[in-house]
Amino acid sequence: MKELLYLKDEQLKELIEKLFVGYREVFSDSKKILDKYSIGLAHNKVIHLLSMYEGISISELLKKLKVTKQSLNRVLNDLIKIQIIEFKKDTIDTRVKHVFLNEKGKKIFSEIFQTQKRRIHNALLNSKSEEVLNFEKVLKKIING
Repeated sequence: MKELLYLKDEQLKELIEKLFVGYREVFSDSKKILDKYSIGLAHNKVIHLLSMYEGISISELLKKLKVTKQSLNRVLNDLIKIQIIEFKKDTIDTRVKHVFLNEKGKKIFSEIFQTQKRRIHNALLNSKSEEVLNFEKVLKKIING
């Protein structure tokens, strides 16, 4: 582990490339499914978050995605067109909208997730338990800056 204390730029570039390629491969696995519904990666991100945070408000969704209202609106309109999301007004503050995947949306998410799960599951299955735990810790540190 001592060599990690002296990471050089070249080593960091290689790590960034591995993160990029890993991200690309995980999301390319689901490309056929996305193409089938004429949606892309932006839609996939929203669908994923809606599956994790059922009933999330639009403002919370914006915060998690770190995109503009205009970008999110375009994606949501596309998802409305293919009839996979629904909105419900907040019971306390009716100005707040909550977004949900409907049954069709949950089915599409499941299809996407199953393809992505295979790659991740195989990688974790073929890793030592301490590698998995350390990998998760490092990812959290990358995410949290």
